Amino acid sequence: MNSTPLRTKDAMSQQPSAAPAPAPSAATAVAKRRDWWRDAVIYQVYPRSFADSDGDGMGDLEGVRSRLPYLQGLGVDAVWLSPFYASPQADAGYDVADYRAVDPMFGTLLDADALIRDARELGLRIIVDLVPNHSSDQHEWFKRAVAEGPGSPLRDRYHFRSGQGENGELPPNNWESIFGGPAWTRVTEPDGSPGAWYLHLFAPEQPDFNWEHPAVGDEFRSILRFWLDIGVDGFRIDVAHGLVKAPGLPDLGAHDQLKLLGNDVMPFFDQDGVHEIYREWRLILDEYSGERIFVAEAWTPTVERTANYVRPDELHQAFNFQYLSTDWDADELRTVIDRTLEAMRPVGAPATWVLSNHDVTRHATRFANPPGLGTQIRTAGDRELGLRRARAATLLMLALPGSAYVYQGEELGLPDVVDLPDEVRQDPAYFRGAGQDGFRDGCRVPIPWTREGSSYGFGDGGSWLPQPPVWGELSVQAQEGTAGSTLELYRSALTLRRTTPDLGAGDTLDWLPSPTGVLAFRRGAFTCVTNTTPEPTTTPTYGRVLLTSGETVDSAEPAEPDAGETSLPGDTTVWWTTD
Repeated sequence: MNSTPLRTKDAMSQQPSAAPAPAPSAATAVAKRRDWWRDAVIYQVYPRSFADSDGDGMGDLEGVRSRLPYLQGLGVDAVWLSPFYASPQADAGYDVADYRAVDPMFGTLLDADALIRDARELGLRIIVDLVPNHSSDQHEWFKRAVAEGPGSPLRDRYHFRSGQGENGELPPNNWESIFGGPAWTRVTEPDGSPGAWYLHLFAPEQPDFNWEHPAVGDEFRSILRFWLDIGVDGFRIDVAHGLVKAPGLPDLGAHDQLKLLGNDVMPFFDQDGVHEIYREWRLILDEYSGERIFVAEAWTPTVERTANYVRPDELHQAFNFQYLSTDWDADELRTVIDRTLEAMRPVGAPATWVLSNHDVTRHATRFANPPGLGTQIRTAGDRELGLRRARAATLLMLALPGSAYVYQGEELGLPDVVDLPDEVRQDPAYFRGAGQDGFRDGCRVPIPWTREGSSYGFGDGGSWLPQPPVWGELSVQAQEGTAGSTLELYRSALTLRRTTPDLGAGDTLDWLPSPTGVLAFRRGAFTCVTNTTPEPTTTPTYGRVLLTSGETVDSAEPAEPDAGETSLPGDTTVWWTTD
């Protein structure tokens, strides 16, 4: 087992920086806005890679707090924070030792409180990660379960089982870890003998909770109230599809192990029993004012199965991984868009759209490579092509009905860092022989704020993962105020999304006739056209150009709607309006 102590920061170095100047009316506007989550743009902050306030090379809550004005200026509605709880950091904080404490490497509970308060003054909401499928092996429950030996009642709160074989030397079943290798680890009992096995769908340092035990449910209902009382606006539920396992923990059978993330039916994922848990949680959330929300990370075989998580008495949103996984292809994109809207409409939930996050290759790199490679790409590809497609994909995503998610740094057009030296890699999958090769480190490299400096403005003490030399020219400082930059494209798009009546919430769109490889749809007076091919094409002119992801197109407004033609460059999206 991992016995790594919780990391600490020098307490003397945690001097608070000046609080950002609040916008006096922003908090009032947020409080009055109803159903804000139906069309929200939510920005994911990966705290260790966002901003470092004390120069130890690791981002922290005070660093996030200092950059809240930037996020307000970008135009997002809410900020989702990846885990900052007390943790040995075996899996970047997704191995939680104490759900009610902030890890000293990120700050203190007072820092969390200050961040939430400042965000509210700026009109931003804060959503925090919740990790209910598993804890750290350094969680007090698990440590005592092992130390007390066979018969400890705390073992019932996890999945402890006897092994197979003559002496119990084989795992209880053939389940495999998402990170590669067996999903079971055998403990050494207090007397030194080999003992029972425990289940961990992820790293060995992340034992799965047994949600059939009432104490587990009691504990997490208490954790929800703890953070709601502090003032968070909602929770992103990690592995929301994994809490309940099939009775008897049956073998996988002949399933393809590469489909473990939910693209196939599995006895440990997407079991119907999870929905009872979320109905109970929803009752708690609804006790609190201010429209708090739940967001599910639910990898399911189909978008129709995903819709089960957002029925009216369960969660509010669920990530659309089918959309994230779709290649840059007009027919495939249209299919997943239609299926998503059709699946969400009966349950009354908004569709969500996402292109990147902390677990997949950034879309600027995915789209720089040939289609069909999936979301785990480790080659740089054609950087210029990838950025051009990423910008076009962003405008397409932001034009669709529903809510959108933005991963930190995508507004700068950041690619994945695909050439990290082996000695610096930290993704636990890298250290598991048959796993995912640790590809996630490449999308977690700290983001650049300035053109120069030891970490391009991330902090004064370098960065926990090395940043490439190109980072300076992709920094906020390099792009701010620069016409045509990716940062200014995002700012313009988010401003237009908020001020254009036909953008944002809704569940319908009208597809328009278009050439092969082109997507065109209308929402009221607004029209979006995306050319996913590399070649220019001719489309009708749908009014006045609001925004384009690439080269300038003719913005002359025709005398009548849909009159005239426009040459649309390859891998480009254009927004039009007839208003």
